[in-house]
Amino acid sequence: MSSSCEPDLFVDGVACCDQMTAHALAHGGYLRPAEDGATAELTASGRAALTVTVAAA
Repeated sequence: MSSSCEPDLFVDGVACCDQMTAHALAHGGYLRPAEDGATAELTASGRAALTVTVAAA
């Protein structure tokens, strides 16, 4: 993950084809660059979002 003002997300070294979603995830606080500067990690908000389930109608 790049750390520019519009962060780019890479998966296995290849740019994510949906950069609008990558930007939204980063700006929404769900992903951030990891300390190594080369990878991305989920934030606490990102982990919480993954645990949300939708109730059956």
